[in-house]
Amino acid sequence: MLISVVIPTYNRLPILEKCLRALESQTLHGALDGFEVVVVDDGSTDGTVDWLQQRGEQFPHVRLIQQEHGGPAEGRNRGVHQANGDVIVFIDSDLVVTESFLASHARALERSWRHRGNRLSFTYGAVVNTANFENPTEERHKLRDLSWAYFATGNVAIDRGVLEASGLFDTGFRLYGWEDLELGERLRRMGVELVRCPEAVGYHWHPALRLEQIPDLVRVERERAKMGLVFYRKHPTRRVRYIIQFTWLHVLLWELLTLGGVLNERSLKPLLAWLIRRGQPGLAMELLRLPLNRISVRAMVSEAKVQGLRPSF
Repeated sequence: MLISVVIPTYNRLPILEKCLRALESQTLHGALDGFEVVVVDDGSTDGTVDWLQQRGEQFPHVRLIQQEHGGPAEGRNRGVHQANGDVIVFIDSDLVVTESFLASHARALERSWRHRGNRLSFTYGAVVNTANFENPTEERHKLRDLSWAYFATGNVAIDRGVLEASGLFDTGFRLYGWEDLELGERLRRMGVELVRCPEAVGYHWHPALRLEQIPDLVRVERERAKMGLVFYRKHPTRRVRYIIQFTWLHVLLWELLTLGGVLNERSLKPLLAWLIRRGQPGLAMELLRLPLNRISVRAMVSEAKVQGLRPSF
């Protein structure tokens, strides 16, 4: 089995370096014959391309592909088209993996293929969220790291032929969110089975919350709302309504939990600042998720009204 690891990246050079060095340390055994790493730079302006070109000898498995800024869906599709492997692994450029990461995916895929008698399955590895930049792999697995997503590109491996038969990613998702879960809905309809692979561990680094991030986080939630409706228009099912939170139950839930908007990103700032000063940025982020979810749901309902759509129960 030859694996192609496809990584779209945009202005993430410091953590991308850790990501690539971890991949260069992979152990080859079992079903894994070899691997390559296809990095698709999505128009970065932080020197990513020059840095990689100057250090090619340090990353013998890496091939660099460049594109103008078009988003992760376009980048992943381009990476697949350029890949040589018969298996595609998708990770994000802020994921730092263990030495047995690729071998674990390979073994789990081989077991699944033998059991099923076909290649209609993909493996979904474990993702541990961490704010520890210096030593991301020291983070422990936490309850909030669990994900119920069907196909999330932070850590998945899939047969190339099955992936191509699905039609790859929809490049209409040009803003933040949902392009991977939308592909997952198409894979589900093809009868492609999700196989959990907890041995394939990746540590997802993102910086600890700072108050200066809040406007950007609000912007992201508004983008997710717009892309959520793109997702729903392609798959107008109850399941997708619940995935994107396009129901009156979610409207009511987030109104209740924020006291009708009394708890918002502005009123919570003093408490968030206190938690951050006390060394609890993770708890501050969880608290901030309350108004962020309300912002997303309200933005979705507002945009849906313009499009002639309404939430349901």
